[in-house]
Amino acid sequence: MQNKLSAKIAFLVTTLTVVSFLTDCLSKWLAVFGLLSVMGFSIQINEEHGLVAVVLSDGNGTSAEIYSLGGILNRYSIPVKGHSCNLVAGFNSLAESREKIGEAFQGARLSPFVCRMRNGTYTWLGVTYHIEKKYLGAHAIHGLMYDSVYTVVDTKSDEQSATVVLEGSYDGSDPGYPFPYQVRLEWVLRKESTLTVTSTIWHDNEEMIPLAEGWHPYFSLGGRTDEWELQFNTNRQMEYDTDLLPTGQLIADDRFVPGCLLEGIHLDNGFVWSDDEDQPYKCILRSKEIELTVLPDKSFPVLQVFTPDDRKSIALENLSGAPDNFNNQLLLISLAPGEQRHFSTTYRAREIL
Repeated sequence: MQNKLSAKIAFLVTTLTVVSFLTDCLSKWLAVFGLLSVMGFSIQINEEHGLVAVVLSDGNGTSAEIYSLGGILNRYSIPVKGHSCNLVAGFNSLAESREKIGEAFQGARLSPFVCRMRNGTYTWLGVTYHIEKKYLGAHAIHGLMYDSVYTVVDTKSDEQSATVVLEGSYDGSDPGYPFPYQVRLEWVLRKESTLTVTSTIWHDNEEMIPLAEGWHPYFSLGGRTDEWELQFNTNRQMEYDTDLLPTGQLIADDRFVPGCLLEGIHLDNGFVWSDDEDQPYKCILRSKEIELTVLPDKSFPVLQVFTPDDRKSIALENLSGAPDNFNNQLLLISLAPGEQRHFSTTYRAREIL
């Protein structure tokens, strides 16, 4: 009897050892082929024509697709009524992103300046510079790194989150901004469909450099913009001139503090968050089925809102400073050599039951 029991125990131990070995082999095999999974959260990596798409998933229907082109958020999907619903108006493929990122700047990272710069010209430390890269009419627009290609330097997942880290650099090649700098982007998907992006910037130039940072994602909750409600906790709208450049004045606009249906409302306006350190920045976009909350940290004191004419999406742009702040100095950052500056935004989406 004792011999039979010992044999059963030995067989059980052997079986568990084999299962553990096979599980370890399977995990390594999945890692080799770009699918890393630990207790629900996973990371899938796809490559196409020299570009990379990284998909972070939580195992419960929420996922975020990050492109190496621009470091952009191309998809952010949550389960709604049993189906996957993508909340980002992005690109159909990596190839399309390379071809079209400079048209509507979908998801683009705006750096080293945001939105428009008057006539593409500014003066820094007594020297006048003129941007060459991209213009909309008479004015330079949306920075110099929106179409940069980043390198995936790390991915990790555990029972709490999935993370991808990308690194890139600006080489100082535009004569209008001859100041090289380094960039690290970290995208983290956590439980409850929570997605955070943090960008870190530093440089080793001999003197301080002017800097602004921002993101330009377009969101869609299904249907038309007119059916959605927008709410955020500031009424301080920046006054713009006819070229959409700030005049330096603020206008009281209380429509969005309690929440406002966007029917018939066309926006291409910037809002300055409250100076109260204890009041978090919070923007909410709602449809009848979905609520998207945008939570920038204090590094992004400006919210730019844009509604395209097709009324299918809305751009909710977190900015570190005002448009044209290389000239008007409104919230312009002077970054010292060796100093690191961090900028972070969290997105949280849920189905309204």
